[in-house]
Amino acid sequence: MITMGSPGFNLCATTLFVLSFLISFFLSQTGTEAAATYLAHVCPNTTTFTANSTYQSNLNHLLGSLTSNATRTTGFYNTTASAGNSVDTVYGLFLCRGDLSPDACRDCAADATKDVVDRCPNEKVAVAWYDECMLRYSNQDIFSSMVTDPSILMWNTQNISEQNQFALLVRTTMNDLASGVSNLGPGAKKFGTKEANFTALQTLYTLAQCTADLSGSDCNRCLQIAISNVVGCCGGKLGARALFPSCNARFEIYPFYQSVATVPPPPGTVSTPKGKVKISAVTIIAIVVPISVSVVLFVMGCCFLTRRARKKYNAVQEENAANDITTVESLQFDLATIETATNMFSYDNKLGEGGFGVVYKGILPNGQEIAVKRLSRGSRQGAGEFKNEAVLVAKLQHRNLVQLLGFCLEREEKILVYEFMPNKSLDYFLYDPVRRGQLDWSRRYKIIGGIARGILYLHEDSQLRIIHRDLKASNVLLDKDMNPKISDFGMAKIFGVDQTQGNASRIVGTFGYMSPKYAMHGQFSVKSDVYSFGVLILEIITGKKINSFNPLDGAGDLLSYAWNHWRDGTPMELLDPNLEDSYSRNEVTRCLHIGLLSVQDDPTARPTMASIVLMLNSYSVTLTSPQQPASYLYSRTEQSMPFKDLASSNQSTSNTSKSMPSVDEASITEVYPR
Repeated sequence: MITMGSPGFNLCATTLFVLSFLISFFLSQTGTEAAATYLAHVCPNTTTFTANSTYQSNLNHLLGSLTSNATRTTGFYNTTASAGNSVDTVYGLFLCRGDLSPDACRDCAADATKDVVDRCPNEKVAVAWYDECMLRYSNQDIFSSMVTDPSILMWNTQNISEQNQFALLVRTTMNDLASGVSNLGPGAKKFGTKEANFTALQTLYTLAQCTADLSGSDCNRCLQIAISNVVGCCGGKLGARALFPSCNARFEIYPFYQSVATVPPPPGTVSTPKGKVKISAVTIIAIVVPISVSVVLFVMGCCFLTRRARKKYNAVQEENAANDITTVESLQFDLATIETATNMFSYDNKLGEGGFGVVYKGILPNGQEIAVKRLSRGSRQGAGEFKNEAVLVAKLQHRNLVQLLGFCLEREEKILVYEFMPNKSLDYFLYDPVRRGQLDWSRRYKIIGGIARGILYLHEDSQLRIIHRDLKASNVLLDKDMNPKISDFGMAKIFGVDQTQGNASRIVGTFGYMSPKYAMHGQFSVKSDVYSFGVLILEIITGKKINSFNPLDGAGDLLSYAWNHWRDGTPMELLDPNLEDSYSRNEVTRCLHIGLLSVQDDPTARPTMASIVLMLNSYSVTLTSPQQPASYLYSRTEQSMPFKDLASSNQSTSNTSKSMPSVDEASITEVYPR
């Protein structure tokens, strides 16, 4: 997510932009090229290669070929490297932003080929986006195929005035642009920009681009999806962009591209039309530097004068964060729309029910399937707390977190609208003796990695440091491709950037998944989520549920059972029999090792989620020996717990399982906005 400054700094932002423009102008005239500006990357660890393998050799050859062909006029190149067997073939491509010079394109491609190897050291599939270019490779043929997954959505957090009118202008302008770009002939640079006046002082700038190997119809289809995403989430924002493997679309209220792509002039001069005088670099410095210094002084004065206004704005924003969501019209659903989508909350559309309300399946007028979480009217959460959760979840954008589409706060109804997960939740498969067979080891390993990346995002990569506090199998939803998405942020605790732990006067969560110090003393931290993740790993490996462990299996609880087999050197006996021979012994052992490290009694001995993600992705990381986990002291009845004021969702169970049976436990209990 791209974050810009507060509204109180519009003047400062404008002057800074002027300064940035002047400096950029100077640098461009002296022939200096900037490094590639990293935006995002995705490299699923479901398919990896070993060091010094034929695949790695082919990949290195392919990346070198991409770099050497980056000066092509189209800014696009695709190729393969196929030494050895067909399974070692690597398909790769790059796409530079259409307004870049060949030299700038070459520099971005060169930087990207080095950067992506560091970010995805042993993955066969990767896509990385930079402000200037995109790089993609795979062990499958990716040419001339329209793909919109994985996708990245980024936006400016500030709203524009007259949001509805602006969103309409964005949609119409970008639709016209998409039509023009997709109509370009075969082999052409499928790139275009378009500008439109919004007010006398504000201009809309838009950009759309497809990979050159797409057909016109595929290009248009890809761009329409991108535009729909951009406008749907961010039509009232100052700017946004959607990044897909096959296309990208962006709009801003400032010029972020060059109107005419040019080849950088020789060092020390600026090319001019015939008959014009060439300007030396010394002259440029003499002009630009004094202006830049003046602008800097003006900016400093501007920022000083507006400092008090900014502090006042931030204070009001923190005290009344709930008001932010009411201004985001694109997130608001009216009750009539939701009633129509759910057929008046009919029983046939009911997905599940918990202590805080009911979840229904719905279908919007455009055909999109949604999950509607309708809080019970007896919920203790007020309108302000409800909006706070909506604000929180709306700010979270990650492929392993369930996406909030909107909310409704009308009459006495409090409703959250989420993306619909057709494969329900992890517990629907994991705890069922028949459906468990659909989870082979590759899927379980992918699920473990996806959950780890989602929690890492909450702990370190989102704008807020968030502790989930209720990570469990029923709160991990599965999309159509069985990719995991973490849900239920109702019990989430928001921390300050430098805050690492806290104390709860009221314990919320689920028996068995809560770390000992949290359950006994109310002390929680990011390591509390690590403990829950460790329990979840052990459940995924064994297929056994933490709070329904059978004592006849040789231990009093799952943690002790896993530890005994690890200590005795028989870790493979823990494995779910349904996996048969479909597993990787090294992956299973490593996951078990990570799980036991995560459930150690001492929170400081548990690894961070960043370390866990690294452990899962790299076998070069040496793992320490785990200590014996704390005894599983939690009874399955509330009366034996040291704290009795637990969230009612802890005792709730799914009454129906027609779809997404876990969503019933997506309760809204405590959310603490910063």
